[in-house]
Amino acid sequence: MSLPSSLPLVQRLNDARTASDTLFDIIKPEFLYERPIRERHRIVFYIGHLEAFDRNLFDQRLFALPSSDSQLDQLFAFGIDPVDGALPSDMPSDWPRIEQVRAYARDARDRIDARLADLDLPADAPATETGAQLLNVAIEHRLMHVETLAYMFHQLPFEQKLTPTGRSAALDFLHTVEPSLVTVPAGRTELGMTAERGIFGWDNEFGEQQVEVPAFEIDRYMVTNGAYLQFVDDGGYEERAWWTDADWAWKDAERIGNPVCWTRRDGEWRLRTMFDDIPLPLAWPVYVSHAEASAFARWRGMRLPTEAQWQRAAHGALPSPTDNFDFRHWDPVAVDSTPDSVSTWGVEGLYGNGWEWTSTVFGPLPGFTPFPFYEGYSANFFDGQHYAMKGGSARTAQCMVRPTFRNWFQPRYQHAYAGFRCVAQ
Repeated sequence: MSLPSSLPLVQRLNDARTASDTLFDIIKPEFLYERPIRERHRIVFYIGHLEAFDRNLFDQRLFALPSSDSQLDQLFAFGIDPVDGALPSDMPSDWPRIEQVRAYARDARDRIDARLADLDLPADAPATETGAQLLNVAIEHRLMHVETLAYMFHQLPFEQKLTPTGRSAALDFLHTVEPSLVTVPAGRTELGMTAERGIFGWDNEFGEQQVEVPAFEIDRYMVTNGAYLQFVDDGGYEERAWWTDADWAWKDAERIGNPVCWTRRDGEWRLRTMFDDIPLPLAWPVYVSHAEASAFARWRGMRLPTEAQWQRAAHGALPSPTDNFDFRHWDPVAVDSTPDSVSTWGVEGLYGNGWEWTSTVFGPLPGFTPFPFYEGYSANFFDGQHYAMKGGSARTAQCMVRPTFRNWFQPRYQHAYAGFRCVAQ
């Protein structure tokens, strides 16, 4: 049940809850203890985590929230991001029964709603004010997990899911998009922002930095399945020259020979979408790891853009109502589908349809200060083992499709809805 409130942020929290509740509903109940991606928790964890996170975040900061179960508060407190090769080894029997998890989640949400009903927060409060900031954190944290859960659920067998309405329309599988380069002139670009603007952002978005970027050439569109197929057909996964030592060792050990959602059957490449197995749509953006994207770029005699180059290429581009984000589709669309979503220089489709890898190692902007209530959100990943991504995917909420938003992943993680474009050497 949604909490009645005139506060826009409370309504946005209700909307975010609806998005997460709706997503859980596509999993058949008997499969809620599955682990579709080995690096992530079992699905049942996230049912408890989203409510535990909000309770733990708000307690003693926004208002007092006595705990109903301190052990479950802790059990569901944090996710995982194994960078040392260690993978979770828990069994379904190690987790509480689903009835207990759901009861805990309902209780936590009810306790929060009882206090939110009396929250005195001006509707025009700046997003950096404590109450507004905490509510924004809860909203965007939940919506980040809606995207994470989507690509997790993507890996489940079709028979473990219920197919919702509103799926993608029929498409032209043979439509292709020819690669072309756009020249971006030399100039200054801005990374991050200052707190004085009063706009919500995560801690890694603050610390405004001006960067002078020399002229460069970049792909007009994200690299497509069709373009990447040429790399695969040319033996790109078997040619040592295109891969770094670490990436080659990973590819070899894991026996990786194609993007994670590609399969080859009867001589034809196919793509596993959320609910279907379809012929490979040649004009959709390819989703790959940073390692695979980097290998393709070397094969092409190019490289991935830096974060500053991506930001410079995006000059003048703003998220458009025609862009593919905010849960409008379950799947990508052709990279040339939004000709009105274009930067000053003619670079198209920079927001939505797939996150875009950069060659920049994720790190702090000047003057970085961690959130005191979530000190490890960014700082734990300033470890040289994660790369910055920009843009957004079809399953990225609108509020996070903003120029300053910085996403990041490990370089050999294939499951995110992430593609790329290349820049000339």
